[in-house]
Amino acid sequence: MKKTFYYLLTKSVGTYINILFYIFPNKAIQIAHSHFSEPKKGKITVDDLPKTLQTATLETILDNENIIQTYIWKGNKTIILLIHGWESNSSRWKKMLPYLLESGSTIIAIDGPGQGLSNGKEFTVPKYAEFIDIVSKKYQPQYIIGHSLGGKTSLYFQYKYQSPTIQKMVILGAPSDFLIILKNFTNLLSLNQKVIKELEKKYRNILEVDLTQFASKQFAKKLKVAGLLAHDVDDTIVLFSEAKKIAAAWQDVQFEQTQGLGHKLHDADLYRKVSDFLFDKTPLNLNL
Repeated sequence: MKKTFYYLLTKSVGTYINILFYIFPNKAIQIAHSHFSEPKKGKITVDDLPKTLQTATLETILDNENIIQTYIWKGNKTIILLIHGWESNSSRWKKMLPYLLESGSTIIAIDGPGQGLSNGKEFTVPKYAEFIDIVSKKYQPQYIIGHSLGGKTSLYFQYKYQSPTIQKMVILGAPSDFLIILKNFTNLLSLNQKVIKELEKKYRNILEVDLTQFASKQFAKKLKVAGLLAHDVDDTIVLFSEAKKIAAAWQDVQFEQTQGLGHKLHDADLYRKVSDFLFDKTPLNLNL
């Protein structure tokens, strides 16, 4: 019943946008953009903070118009930065967190734009990467772990900002091609070709690049850090073929293929592999 209702709702929204486009094209594109970029889930309140986040020290970063919420589990000088995905927040790390805390490291999770306790409405890769850059400059993490769209954003962040402190990255269930994400959205709403062309034009302006180039595989080509890339062959949210594109482009990457874990990738064996990858015998240069 819920699936039928959701299907009818999305199609009705798409029909409305298609009709509106012929009367008020700018308004129609703005509505389509808001449905594409504004999460419907993931916000939380201080009064209803998930138990996992209650164990952390909450620090809020104010940077111009940005209000960025961070959660810190204090440990040693090794710092791991956690980047969640779309319609989520920092509580998504609940199951992985104990494995990371075993290392004695300091763990910092951030809420993305319009998610958790952070401000904003639009959740875009460039804006999220801006959040990561602000947090990274303040705390100087050596490691980043990103899931789903947070994984794509992590790759874009390191590609664009080239943080000198980042030494290793773990990317879980991340998409590659922006055009595939956009196509899935326009197909879901059954938007017509005129609307699609205008949306593509809008995102070329926002991203300031040809949309074929706004892809994780393009970002990975430029990375000079070691990576662990994990993806499930049964992932129906982000297809396994997306991970293969990233793996083929990333020069120094360990590619872990899982099965039966789906998109969330919650698994004790995988968490141990992440820990093994991050905390091997290679000494870290903490005097950067």
